[in-house]
Amino acid sequence: NNNMVKKTLFLLLRTGKRSPQGTSFHDCPSTQDLLNSLQQVEKILAVQESSYQQGLRSLRKKINALHNSTMSRPPTASCPKPEPPAHGRRLGRVFELGHEVHFLCKPGYELIGPRTRVCLESLRWSGQQPMCRPQSVRPSHCTHFLGSTRCTCDVGFTISGRDNNICKGDLHPGRLCLHRCVNTPGSFHCLCPDGYHMAGDGRSCTDINECQTRMHNCTADQVCVNTFGGFQCVTVECPQVKNATYIRTSQMRCERNPCMLGDTGCVQAPNSISFHFLAVVSNMSAPRVLFRVSAARVLGDTLRFGLAGGRGRGHFSVQRSGRQTGTLLLVAPIQGPATLEAEVEMSELERHTLLGRYLTKVTLFVSPYQF
Repeated sequence: NNNMVKKTLFLLLRTGKRSPQGTSFHDCPSTQDLLNSLQQVEKILAVQESSYQQGLRSLRKKINALHNSTMSRPPTASCPKPEPPAHGRRLGRVFELGHEVHFLCKPGYELIGPRTRVCLESLRWSGQQPMCRPQSVRPSHCTHFLGSTRCTCDVGFTISGRDNNICKGDLHPGRLCLHRCVNTPGSFHCLCPDGYHMAGDGRSCTDINECQTRMHNCTADQVCVNTFGGFQCVTVECPQVKNATYIRTSQMRCERNPCMLGDTGCVQAPNSISFHFLAVVSNMSAPRVLFRVSAARVLGDTLRFGLAGGRGRGHFSVQRSGRQTGTLLLVAPIQGPATLEAEVEMSELERHTLLGRYLTKVTLFVSPYQF
């Protein structure tokens, strides 16, 4: 259209006649020719304006439609938040249509039900809600002690397998409930002692961690230690030792202050004293590894491990389990409730000369229950 306008204007200005002497000069077009040309230009401009207006209206309609669709779009459809199973967890934080969530169980539990659920068009999750129940088969705990190997199982399991390498679930054969059974007309129900809650199977009891759930009354300067069926509030204090003084360097560790030159009594005192607290069930099978002590670095040529003291020495033993590691073993079952202590000493020597002593005090809280 622009080309046509240019051509029309060119015709309006064009001249083409010559004078009788042959000299060229511009001739003026007639009035009718000018009117015809102007009318043609007017028509072309009218067509262009109409086309522009039509295109502008179409563009505005498209912009309005896009804006309306964006503003009126409904929120993304999603399924209700799925709860993780007891003794397990859920993987996935997006619950919109078509998305998946996955489920896992804690160690010692097996998943019953689907591992994956999908948000369907009905805005419901596929499959049933999974649950975690105690595993019926677990690996056994084997200990090498005095040249022989002994394997044991957790409470509620019995040893099995060709090499005694697995444990099968055997929740107190002949008993309907782990703790207490209450008879009802035509049925029964199980009860758990204080400090436990009923597991998903309706028979077992699971310990409540009062320290983790803040259901304890320990003060700010005490340490809360969860036990099976309860908790203990312990206060860690550096000991009063003859010829040596100690300073608390962390919540569970005391370090000896530097000794005076020639102070043999101070040098003989432990360089550090660490405190550890363990909770176990009553009549736990033995032998069993309770704790390991390791040297981060060795300055001398010899490391020695042994029992330095504590209440209940007849229940414990210490043996070397590596070049820089010693192991505290429970060698005899303990009937609870009880509190026992063992002091594991690691001595470092250079050509039979003592370089340092490091003491680890282990306190064992034994539950009155076997679970």
